[in-house]
Amino acid sequence: MNDWTLKSLEYNQVKEMVKQYTSSSLGQEKIEQITPSADFLEVEKRLQATAEGIDLLRLKGDISLGGIRDIRSFVNRAQRGGMLYENELLDIASTIRSSRKSKSLCKSISEEEAALPIVRGLLERLIDLSEIADRIESCIDETGVVLDRASVSLARIRQEMNRVKQAINQTLQQIIRNTNYQKMMQEQIITKRQDRYVIPIKQEYRGAFRGIIHDQSSSGATLFIEPESVVQLNNRLKELELKEKSEIERILRELTVAVAEEAEALMINTEVLAELDFIFAKAYFAKAMQAVVPRLSSDRSLKLMQARHPLIPAEQVVPIDIRMGNPYQAIVITGPNTGGKTVSLKTVGLLALMTQTGFPIPAQEDSVIPVFSGVFADIGDEQSIEQNLSTFSSHMTNIITILNQLDEQSLVLFDELGAGTDPTEGAALAIAILEQILSLGCSVIATTHYNELKLFAHSHPLAVNASMEFDVETLKPTYRLLIGVPGRSNAFAISKRLGLPDSIIQAAKSHLSQDESQLEEMIKSLTTERKAAEVDRQEAARLREEAEQYTKELEKKLKRLEEEKGKIKEKARQEAMGIVRKAEREAEEVLKQLREWMKQGPQKVKEHQLFEVKKRLEKAMPKTKVLKPVRENSARKQKLKLGDEVYVPQFQQKGTIVEVLGKGEYQVQIGIMKMKLHRNQLEKRESSQKKETQKMVTSLRKQSLDVKPELDLRGKLVEEAIVEIDQYLDRSLLAGLKRVFLIHGKGTGALRTGVQGFLKTHRHVQSFRLGSHGEGGAGVTVVELR
Repeated sequence: MNDWTLKSLEYNQVKEMVKQYTSSSLGQEKIEQITPSADFLEVEKRLQATAEGIDLLRLKGDISLGGIRDIRSFVNRAQRGGMLYENELLDIASTIRSSRKSKSLCKSISEEEAALPIVRGLLERLIDLSEIADRIESCIDETGVVLDRASVSLARIRQEMNRVKQAINQTLQQIIRNTNYQKMMQEQIITKRQDRYVIPIKQEYRGAFRGIIHDQSSSGATLFIEPESVVQLNNRLKELELKEKSEIERILRELTVAVAEEAEALMINTEVLAELDFIFAKAYFAKAMQAVVPRLSSDRSLKLMQARHPLIPAEQVVPIDIRMGNPYQAIVITGPNTGGKTVSLKTVGLLALMTQTGFPIPAQEDSVIPVFSGVFADIGDEQSIEQNLSTFSSHMTNIITILNQLDEQSLVLFDELGAGTDPTEGAALAIAILEQILSLGCSVIATTHYNELKLFAHSHPLAVNASMEFDVETLKPTYRLLIGVPGRSNAFAISKRLGLPDSIIQAAKSHLSQDESQLEEMIKSLTTERKAAEVDRQEAARLREEAEQYTKELEKKLKRLEEEKGKIKEKARQEAMGIVRKAEREAEEVLKQLREWMKQGPQKVKEHQLFEVKKRLEKAMPKTKVLKPVRENSARKQKLKLGDEVYVPQFQQKGTIVEVLGKGEYQVQIGIMKMKLHRNQLEKRESSQKKETQKMVTSLRKQSLDVKPELDLRGKLVEEAIVEIDQYLDRSLLAGLKRVFLIHGKGTGALRTGVQGFLKTHRHVQSFRLGSHGEGGAGVTVVELR
């Protein structure tokens, strides 16, 4: 990408915004070095890493990498044999600690929650170097002082130093308190000069006070003298200080050698932490900007939904929607000055650059952006005083440079194309440039004031007009981008709004050419149609959403119905199996009895015994109900009309015709569901049956008027409670109750578990919960009915 494009699109300002969310200079360096990539796989990998960072931040809440330091120069110096100082070693220990902390970031997140292959791969590369960190921290405290425990020699040296310092202090205190010396002292204090303990003595007593002069005051009135009695002690202290320094250097060199031995591992950790810091900075940026990771398109289609310029404050920015690629390669934006044309242009270009850098973009989730081989922009007044170039010349120089670098994967952005010269020639040049760019297969967005470009976009198959909306009533731009509608000058409307007489406005209109008048009328008509289409589109979207919601609800109800049918069939099958098994057992008993009688001899069998055996067989035989066959010639051939009651054999349910659809199809209300069924699937029922049904419903409703809002199930088995609940919920629904209370008590919880398991699949239950403090707590389940 060209530097002037990055500058004009304010790309570096966005990088500075992302830098604010880094935890270290390593992450800032990564952001500084990264540039937009034109490689599809590379961009895909960058965006995948960003998406993983966003997912990790969402799951963890906090993923900061505090404690990271740029230790590369320290590690390199250690490798070359140099010695590392205390603070440098502490930075290395801090970075190692951060590495160990980072390694556990994904431990609490399962693969099912988030795969995170890139982040997990980076974390696996981190090498545990805790031994080095422990060793450094055991030798050096957080202020950078080597501790006494760093070595036995250092501890012994410092103990001796403390003993010598005490002796020096005691000797000097005796001198200060001595009345013979007090008159000689400028002040009764002990101080240091040139790392030796001294006493301030007046100038006139220099000969009377025996010792070594180390310094004097600026006035010369005070001499700082080391008394003769502490010279040997100070010498001893100096020797010990040199020994201490030598021992500290030895300790630091040992630690440096340990660092050098793990130099490669430290460099790997530093590289990984820098990459993680970069990824997490993008995640925090996405959270702050409400930005998303766009999808990449391989067919050069671009779709930005509710796209916002990242440098404009959230309370001021106006989102735009823009589509390109199919069938349009070019968008020509027109509209008033300060109406937002340039901002829209920059928004598209900047979001393309951010995507190819791997940054999240401030737009909606379903936004799609292709990977451009290059983004080229000619925006703003780049007039060069040094080269004596005019505005037109400056723009044309940039355009020539751009044209020499284009291919079919390029995105070109022109602000006020052809401006700065004669309008006729400028418009002609602008059209020729756009035709050349379109012939190369590039994507292009251009802003202009020229009517000729509006006509070009209107007539060219690969171009479309767009405009920035302007509110004539308030005389202010709305900054909304309208695709498919060329911009109007609005000069006449604004002038009229401001109070210019109609006679002047009409006179001005008479000076317009016929083509210009027709163009203005066309734009006005398109604007009106576009607004009407937008209203229709919003209404259609609302209706579609409602239809989808209704469809989902119907699918849920059908699914529940099928589940209930399955349960009923399974229950019936189990009951039938039980009856058959019982009959088989009874028959076996009878046969066994008969065999025993046969062994004894038929003549011994009494008549009443045979009668009892026959009665037992009759009782064991399952009772069956023979269904009458449906007469096709009557029920299925009768003509149906609106309001007729019908029977649906397929579902074994009754319904009512609510709509005649034609072609033998009807809309049938079956309970709470409406279904489209063919005439062959329906049987007409007589009105007497309808009246009978109505009587039954009325009777049930009368019975339900006394239904209480609570049902006490305490002491019942789960099976008993379920049967009672099922009947109770039916009565409650008929009684018009919306909420009921099932009292099951606390106990072992078995009854509560069984009750709530049954409620999960019940057709009348909207939702349920345990009772609150005033409702009985865990001993009561509160049920909301549909």
